[in-house]
Amino acid sequence: MLKGDGRLGHDLDPQDRAPQDACGVFGVWAPGEEVSKLTYYGLYALQHRGQESAGIAVSEGSRILVYKDMGLVAQVFDESVLGTLRGHLAIGHCRYSTTGSSVWENAQPTLSSTDVGGLALAHNGNLINTPELAQRLAPGATRATTDTDVLTTLLAQDDRSIEDAAAELLPQVKGAYSLVFMNEKTLYAARDPQGIRPLVLGRLERGWVVASETAALDIVGATFTREIEPGELLTIDERGVRSRRFALAEPKGCLFEYVYLARPDTTIAGRGVQVTRVEVGRELAREHPVEADLVIPTPESGTPAAVGYAQESGIPYGQGLVKNSYVGRTFIQPSQTIRQLGIRLKLNPLREVVEGKRLVVVDDSIVRGNTQRAIVRMLREAGAKEVHVRISSPPVAWPCFYGIDFATRAELIAGSLTVEEIRASLGADSLGYISLEGLTKATTIPAERLCRACFDGSYPIPIDQDNVGKFVLESKA
Repeated sequence: MLKGDGRLGHDLDPQDRAPQDACGVFGVWAPGEEVSKLTYYGLYALQHRGQESAGIAVSEGSRILVYKDMGLVAQVFDESVLGTLRGHLAIGHCRYSTTGSSVWENAQPTLSSTDVGGLALAHNGNLINTPELAQRLAPGATRATTDTDVLTTLLAQDDRSIEDAAAELLPQVKGAYSLVFMNEKTLYAARDPQGIRPLVLGRLERGWVVASETAALDIVGATFTREIEPGELLTIDERGVRSRRFALAEPKGCLFEYVYLARPDTTIAGRGVQVTRVEVGRELAREHPVEADLVIPTPESGTPAAVGYAQESGIPYGQGLVKNSYVGRTFIQPSQTIRQLGIRLKLNPLREVVEGKRLVVVDDSIVRGNTQRAIVRMLREAGAKEVHVRISSPPVAWPCFYGIDFATRAELIAGSLTVEEIRASLGADSLGYISLEGLTKATTIPAERLCRACFDGSYPIPIDQDNVGKFVLESKA
């Protein structure tokens, strides 16, 4: 059963947005617990991974109930809604669209009928052979336009057990996928053979939790057990956790998780993201030193690296920009006058801090350059003597096809301009990016175990350009 049918949601300015992950997923099997509330809090912890829609599927053993809608987790769910979602297992999802439009029909979890009941599924990532998979569907099998719904429908139309159907189907699925799915009695989780998107397993006193990040485990009081391995399928029920290998692991974890996507209080491969980002800042200072009076971050994503830059360089650290925490999303379209003010809706300089100073401004990445260009202009208007921009990732010159909503290569500023040309475009006194080698070293993960495609154009899973793109199913409809 499905509930929720809102049509809300607009980005403040899609031309000025930061890179976004596909989504966050959460699953819990815990008899005797309020699983819908645990899922709500888990999604709250993962809100940064997807802000367009949110949903929860729950089962008490005989039927699956799904509630989903457009908007943030706290906008979709309240106490009364959660009170209707009772059961012993649940899955949840917060979405940022990378395949299919941002509409209610494409919100997750998806729900499909099998010969013996229901199947609900939530997906973080992006498939690259979606049209090929969609050709296996019966006409009219789905009205959604996402790779997730294609996957759900294919699993549901298999007359074997869900576990056997998944073990057969997933080796034929190409791309990035961290999945949580369920029938009326059992929770399942799976991760693609490359392990591009993260997925972890945690232990509750009376059950188990699966989540995109360890921070979500912390929020619900679960103890981190381990990362779900690339190419692994988990089945969780009253007999405990069972593991099944459906493909050989070929680890290629996303390097951009360390740069921006993951929460700083999350752990990846046994190391805290905050520690890694501070070390990236230190390396950035070693690679691109400059004489300056103050190091300031672009809050919040640039803060850890700015701290590291200040520590390594000996230049004092300070807060030169104030962030409005309430402007991540809006449901009121800004007028043209307000739109022209651009980044000032989100950030404003502290004149008394920056006036007369030579500044080092640290940010996590440059995608189109709109945000950094506006920041440089604002700081100069506030009296900054010099503005030196330092970026804690290499130039983003290639699009991502594995679950990050980057622009096309033509829209990426580093796709066509040199570093010096980008500096001139921003109006900065100097511009320095960390090297790919320096960033990789800071993660402590070997380069061959990372996906670095957005920086070097080397895609670990070959891409067929005709079968990828956000609206690939809509364009072929």
